[in-house]
Formats: sequence, structure tokens, C-alpha cells
Amino acid sequence: MKQTSGLLHPLRTPVFRNLIVADVVSDIGTFMQSVGAAWLMVSLNAGPLYVALIQTASSLPFFIFALPAGAIGDIADRRKLILFTETWMACFATVLTVVTITGRITPLLLLVLTFALSAGDAFESPTWRAVLPELVGKDDLASAAALNGIEFNLARAVGPALAGFVIAAWNVATAFAINAASFVGVLLVIVRWKRPPRKRTTPRETLGGATAAAIRYVRYSPEIRTLFLRSGSVMFFASGFLALLPSLAHHLSKSPLTYGVLLGCFGFGAVVGATMMQRGRARWSSEAIISTGVVLFGLSTMAAGTAHTLPWLLVTMLTGGASWLVFISLFNVIVLNQTPDWVRARVLAVSLLIIQGAMAGGSAVWGALAARIGISETLICSGVGIFASASLAFFFKLPDAPADLTPLVHGKTPTILSTDVTDAESGPILVTVEYVVQPGKEEKFLKAVHKRERLRRRDGAYRWGIFRDLGSIDRYVETFLVDSWAEHLRQHERSTQADRVVEEQIYKFVTGTPTVRHMAYAMDK
Repeated sequence: MKQTSGLLHPLRTPVFRNLIVADVVSDIGTFMQSVGAAWLMVSLNAGPLYVALIQTASSLPFFIFALPAGAIGDIADRRKLILFTETWMACFATVLTVVTITGRITPLLLLVLTFALSAGDAFESPTWRAVLPELVGKDDLASAAALNGIEFNLARAVGPALAGFVIAAWNVATAFAINAASFVGVLLVIVRWKRPPRKRTTPRETLGGATAAAIRYVRYSPEIRTLFLRSGSVMFFASGFLALLPSLAHHLSKSPLTYGVLLGCFGFGAVVGATMMQRGRARWSSEAIISTGVVLFGLSTMAAGTAHTLPWLLVTMLTGGASWLVFISLFNVIVLNQTPDWVRARVLAVSLLIIQGAMAGGSAVWGALAARIGISETLICSGVGIFASASLAFFFKLPDAPADLTPLVHGKTPTILSTDVTDAESGPILVTVEYVVQPGKEEKFLKAVHKRERLRRRDGAYRWGIFRDLGSIDRYVETFLVDSWAEHLRQHERSTQADRVVEEQIYKFVTGTPTVRHMAYAMDK
């Protein structure tokens, strides 16, 4: 009883409750549009390559726009951004409906409009995930995230089946029209949401600077790079299952209802997978659960390639949906547990870039291969590839424990006495930290201080070095350069409690308090 009460507690917040209800309607419409687009492409006799390119058109915008979308989501008004993207998608959904009704739709135009719809979703997704902590309290965040997962998979289960029924009873244009109308609820909720103004203690980042910060953070975060390598490899091979499913369903049955039912089974399997995952996490590590999910999805993909009857294919869809949800959900949880708040939307955007890019490229590859060797053979090859990606667990272990991402307060903001830094964005800024090292501890000190290079570069430095004073053998000077004074101020906010371990290792071999100096580039006036 307590567990059920805790899960539903975020629904007591009116904005979240209204938004999740509107969102399930919108997601049902989105899944109906996806089914309709895939089935329409099949009906236009465009061939398996064009059918697979529907998924490419849906995934490619996330690859193209993910980075700027994440940066904008961290530096712009998130409410206005969501309003703009929802309006954008509603308009293009209406255009798709009109051209379908009037009979002017072509395979190429269908791909273009699908791309435009997905572009709006790509710009919205990082912000949508990042805005969740603003809608509910900290204690309700985990339950709110779980409800979002249930909402999405409920839509995945209902939307495709409903689309199959609507297309069979009426036509594809009706499914498109329902999707266009489904955006109204979300727009009304966001318009009425009174978002508190965001307080800033440092200058606002530019789009270019925020994007560079995202790339820099991922580059110097080994745990994040491991996550993205593992997820990208799985997604590339797993994309074959979903990309070729419309063609597979069309071979088994000429009715669009069949395709909708198959995707509905996939969604219901995902809901089952969510409940099983909660029990499994209490017994096994995330690595064990994810690896098992990947292997099961590989088996489901190969089984789909050998399925010649609808009941057997339904079983593979249930298993595939459960294993897919386990893989996706746990990867998202680990990313959130390894990413601090200041860069969270951007790291989520990079994650979308990797995942959707792999999906887009994989869909095109498997579609082209299916046109040459056949759908069943291609699915078997895809399943073998998924097994191969699962073997990466032996070489690139996933972090199982969440990092302590509480901001590490270094003390007062550095005081500026000189007038050289009148513009916070002027630079570069040279920061030096002078250490007095204990006798005989030089090697251990150097080993410890070099670990700090990755942290400095991750949080904003573009050059780093450690130097020994030739006139005083116990003195060492750490130096690093940042683009501007504003960027250095942001560095103070970006350090976390997880970084304290490196700092404490350095101080074990140091006498006294290190001396820190800040120097601005001296311009010739």
C-alpha cells in the first residue's frame, strides 16, 4: 500500500497531473502517426528501403539537432521552448493530414513531413526531461519519472493498436488528424503553467559556449563515454527489429490492424518489463540486468526473423518489448546518476544524439540489406549483431553506484581588484595554484594532481599543466586556462562532492594551504 501511495503522490501536484494526462493523449497520437506513416509508405508500394527510411526520418533530427537543443534547454526559458516546439509539431501534423486527404502525398513528401515532425520532438525532448524537477518536489522525482515511463509505454501499447483499428475502419488520414488534435491538451497545460523565473549567480552561457561545454564534459567523463559507447552499439543493431517490423507485418497480413496489434504487444511487454525490472534491481546489479535485457532482445530479433505465424510473432514482440524497456530505462537512470544538474539537459541531448543517430543509420543499413537478402535473413543478422554488442560488457563496465553530484562549494567567489576584467566574457584567464609539497612525496603528489587535469578540463579549462619551481624544489605550480572570467566563475559551480576525493588525495602530500592566483590576458592599449 505504501509503495502504491508513493508512486501516485506526484499526481497531487496539479501541473504535473494535468501534464501527464495531456502527455499520454499526445503520445498516443504520436504513435498513431508513426504507425500511419509506416503503413502509408507500404501502401504506396515504395519498397522496404523507403519503409525503413521512415524510422530514419524519425530518428535523424535527434542526431542533427540534439546538441543545440540541449544547450538551448539549459540557457533559454524552457516553458517558451516547449510552447514553440509543440506549436511547430501541431502545424506540421495538420499539413500531413491535409496532403493525405487531398491525395497529394508521395513517399518523398511523407519522409519530409515525418522529418519535420521529429525535428520539433528533437528540440523538445532534452528540455522535457530536464523540466521534470521543476514540476514536482525532490522527494517525488523518482515516482514522477516512473509515472512518465508508465505513461509512455501505455501510449506505446494503446496508440499502435488504436491506429490499426482507425486505419482499418476509416483511413490513414484519420489517424493523422487525431495526432494533430492531440497536441491541444499539452499546449493548454503549458500556457497555464506559471514557471518561476530562473535565478542565475553567473552570466548566461552563449549557445556556442554551452554546446562546447557539453562536448567537453562528455569527452572528459569516462563513465559517460562508456554509457554512450554501449548504448550506441546496441541501438545500431537493435534498430533492425523496429525498422523492418512494418514490412514483416505486411507479409503476414495485409490488414493494418495486424501492425498496430504487434506494436501494442511490444508496448504491453514494456510495461511488464518495467515491473520485472524493479524486482530485479533489488537482487542484481545494473550491469547484469542490462546485459540480460540486451541478450533477450537479440533472441527476440532472431525469433522474429524465423516467425511464420502471427501468434509466434506476438510472443516475440512481448519479449522484445520487455527487454527493450529494461535496457532503455536503466541506461537513462545511470546517465542521470552520473550527470550534475548544470549540464544534465545537454548530456541527455548527447545521449539522444548517440541513440537516435545509431537508430537512423542502423535503420538505413538494415533496410538496404533487407532489399538485397530478404527480411528474415536481415533480422537474423541484426540479432547476431546485438549479441556482439552485449559482449562489450566484458571490456567496458557500467558504473553501478550513483555519483555524489552535490555542488562542491570552494568558498568565496574570487575578488577582482584590477579593472582589466570589465567584461565577464573577456579573456583568456590564467589560474595558478601553488603547492608546497612534503619532502619525499613528490611522485605521489604528481600522480594525484594529474587526476585533476581531467576535472579541470571537464569543467571548462582548455589547457592545463603542472610545473616545478627550479629555485625551490618543494614548490609546484598548477596552471590552467579558461576562455573568460565568466567561464571560470562557472567552474566554481560545476565541481561536485564526487570530485572531493581527488582534492583530498592531493592535499595529503601538501604543506599548508595552496596559493591561488587569477590573471587576465594583458591587452596592449
